[in-house]
Amino acid sequence: MIFKRRDPKSFLRATAEMLWPRGGWGRAFHYVKHRVRRLPDSPERIARGIWAGVFITFTPLFGFHFFFAVLIARMMKGNILASLMATFIGNPLTFVFITLASLKSGHWLLGTELQEGELRALSRKFANAGSDLWQNFVSIFTPAQMDWSGLAIFSRDVFYPYLMGGIVSGIFFGTVAYYVSVPVLRAYQKRRRGMIKQKFEALKAKTAAKAEEKKLAAKEKREKANG
Repeated sequence: MIFKRRDPKSFLRATAEMLWPRGGWGRAFHYVKHRVRRLPDSPERIARGIWAGVFITFTPLFGFHFFFAVLIARMMKGNILASLMATFIGNPLTFVFITLASLKSGHWLLGTELQEGELRALSRKFANAGSDLWQNFVSIFTPAQMDWSGLAIFSRDVFYPYLMGGIVSGIFFGTVAYYVSVPVLRAYQKRRRGMIKQKFEALKAKTAAKAEEKKLAAKEKREKANG
């Protein structure tokens, strides 16, 4: 089939590359940056898409970042592809900073404090919430009793503060990304248009030179024939 890989990725390999791309996250970042710059759209529309992607990355809506990035980009009339690419700001190298910024902002807004060791307990609380969801789903078909305690603790200590802080942090960093992106994209597109124009002018001059050479060659041929 067209576009089909010759060496299909295994599930484990695909999962591993989601966590750590081939070449590292630095190379992946430069690739995404290069693709965003070359998007065929206005700097403002691309920057609005970037805003949407950065904003949603600071929220705890894991698994739905792509969906909400597209939704927000459409609402803002931003570039959808830019919004999807901007979500890659959330990766294993940046999630510690993102989580810390969102949780601290959320607890500050709610008038509470981020307890010592809270970050280390995040994985356990995520696991407990996931376990509650699964066990309660199973209990629908079995005699087992539903237990929402793990999910309640997760919602109170993690999800709600994370969501509140993520909205504030997302707005702040998304706005910073927007105002940084617009002039950078505008300068890049202007430079690229200049380079394309130079290449076109060079090609035009080369074509004209070849036409002139052919014309001179034909003239010399006629002169020789007449002479």
